[in-house]
Amino acid sequence: MDNDFRSKHAKSYILMRRIYDFSMSSLILGMAVVMFFGAKFGIMQFVDVDPLFRYLFGGICLLYGGFRLYRGVYPNY
Repeated sequence: MDNDFRSKHAKSYILMRRIYDFSMSSLILGMAVVMFFGAKFGIMQFVDVDPLFRYLFGGICLLYGGFRLYRGVYPNY
């Protein structure tokens, strides 16, 4: 009985972490897209920002979002 409870708890924890990793990766990758293409989309808040900062922050978001996506696809919890 106790083993069955732990197994269900572990499966639900893994499912929750995968959903969290996929949702966070989509948000962070979306932020990277906005940083890279904000001027083309016409978002005025990002047009006035220094291009070096936009591309640097977009690159960091792209790397971290890719890492979160990798963790969601290949869970190792």
